[in-house]
Amino acid sequence: MRIVSLLPAATDLLAELGALDMLVGRTHECDWPPVEVAGVPVLTSDASLPDASSREISAAVGGMHRGSGLYQLAASDLAEAAPDLVLTQDLCDVCAVSYQQVSTTLRALRLDAGPAVLSLEPATLDGVLHTLIRVAEQLDELGGTDTWAGLAAERVDALRVRLATVRAQVAGRSRPRVAAIEWLAPLWPAGHWVPEQIEQAGGTPVLARPGEHTKAMGWAQLRDADPEVILIQPCGFSPQRTFQELDLLTGNPMWSELSAVRTGHVWVVDGPAYFNRPGPRVIRGVEILAHVLHEIPVSPPVTSLEAVPIGVNGEK
Repeated sequence: MRIVSLLPAATDLLAELGALDMLVGRTHECDWPPVEVAGVPVLTSDASLPDASSREISAAVGGMHRGSGLYQLAASDLAEAAPDLVLTQDLCDVCAVSYQQVSTTLRALRLDAGPAVLSLEPATLDGVLHTLIRVAEQLDELGGTDTWAGLAAERVDALRVRLATVRAQVAGRSRPRVAAIEWLAPLWPAGHWVPEQIEQAGGTPVLARPGEHTKAMGWAQLRDADPEVILIQPCGFSPQRTFQELDLLTGNPMWSELSAVRTGHVWVVDGPAYFNRPGPRVIRGVEILAHVLHEIPVSPPVTSLEAVPIGVNGEK
């Protein structure tokens, strides 16, 4: 079977199932696991400048409403890949190639009657775990087998055990108010499954409810929420990239007024790996947050590549 993944989280799902040997095309942002995906052809590119700032990227996203798109899909490369299955999404046009764009491209190539197209768009932790089952069922259907779904069920059970372990470890502890920031200019709170990640790790999410599709907010909303812990996890930004733009936060006069800042409970975390993408690694995100919020020991231990505490001026 030949699979094209046009969603980084879908590539993570294939890795969880041990199905990366079927991958014949991916996005430019599919980076996990790094060695296994390195040689897979890249079928997409970012229409914005690679070194664009948060504000410049926001402006590019705004241009989508005027008929442009943030991501470009190489139609000829997709045709050459000749996939049996295309994995995509319709949850967020900003995060990856959209289902509509994939469908339009396949019709233009006269491939719309060819490969199966599976759109993954979970909004909750349960939904994220269920996508593993959906992909497995699709593999069984196309391959005429009954083995993938059973494997997926085993993997989901194992992930749920990890969640239950964290819940037991944080039970009975105080639950600090936690704000997760998914974009810096403008400020944007993290929604969908992230509030649930915070709850599972022993915190109380502010600014967004579980499953909520959020929108940009003003600084007054963050000040009024006055979180006790702030997680900085810009969508698509590694921690190293995030540190380059921390002045967008630390330079605002309201920043130093926040309780989390005054008490030193602000963390930069790896958003793309553990929080932004609806893939299996969101469970590791819960474990990281349990460590951040309650100093819970997790295995493997949390590293400085996953979570970094910062001072009032953004220093590590």
